[in-house]
Amino acid sequence: MSRPAGRRAAAATLRATIAQAAPTLRAASARLWQRPGLPGRYRGYLCAMHAVVRASVPVMEFAAGRCAELVDDPVGGPLQAYLRHHIEEERGHDDWLAADLAELGAGADPAGLLAQPPPAAAALVGPQYYWIAHVHPVAVLGYIAVLEANAPAVRLVDRLTSAGIPERAVRTVREHAVLDTGHTEQVFSLLDELPLTEEQLRLVSISGLQTAQALVGLYLHVLRRNPPA
Repeated sequence: MSRPAGRRAAAATLRATIAQAAPTLRAASARLWQRPGLPGRYRGYLCAMHAVVRASVPVMEFAAGRCAELVDDPVGGPLQAYLRHHIEEERGHDDWLAADLAELGAGADPAGLLAQPPPAAAALVGPQYYWIAHVHPVAVLGYIAVLEANAPAVRLVDRLTSAGIPERAVRTVREHAVLDTGHTEQVFSLLDELPLTEEQLRLVSISGLQTAQALVGLYLHVLRRNPPA
């Protein structure tokens, strides 16, 4: 049996791992938000993120279900409790994105949004299903940590509205800029509280790094579809 990872070391380990992708992620984010042609790119961003966010609750529900099967695993119970709570915090956020798109005049027909989700969204979400099903559901914490920690900042609202985007079309960015700071701290605190084995901590770190790299891929997809004007 693997030795437990040290208490209060798990969050630091994950932070150090995903920091490897930070320069590339920052560069892609800067290109996304700071180049000319922001209104069109923002519409593309909302469409791409809808494909990701609509999968957030299902992937967490899948992980929570797997936790329920881990009767003798000390990580399963507290992880399931965290996921059940976080599921309710995230439920319906895909509707926010659809509403923002509708305010842009881009349409918010769910069938239309789901018709052609970008492969980059599947590359971001898909590995979680594999790791949850075939390794351990704790992998999802790496995914959650990266997405929460890389939510757009509050200052982006001013940048978007200054570019001519209606205030009423930036609800998702505005709400997540406030909510995700607290959510980020919750997931990193949980990592330090869970009795993770070394293998489980390694899995969380791999998941986090892969998520960061895939998030770069999603940003690049948006940039390719909506190049700077």
